Amino acid sequence: MRLKDLREDKNLYQKDIAKMLNMTQQQYSRYELENRNLPQDCLIKLAVFYNTSVDYILGITNEKKPYSRNKAISYNNYYVN
Repeated sequence: MRLKDLREDKNLYQKDIAKMLNMTQQQYSRYELENRNLPQDCLIKLAVFYNTSVDYILGITNEKKPYSRNKAISYNNYYVN
């Protein structure tokens, strides 16, 4: 996964992302280190936050640009302030 690279590109700490996802820094660290599978809802929130696709985060594609909104499912419940 590309979670650490995306986070560092925004000059954020694990604790910042953990707070956004309502979890502890230790819990988020396990996801970033790939010691645990990140829940689907968190993956979607992170894709929206980083303005990329879940496929990019997971390393399925190297295309960082997110899918166009008219082709993708709307994830209105996952927008992050």
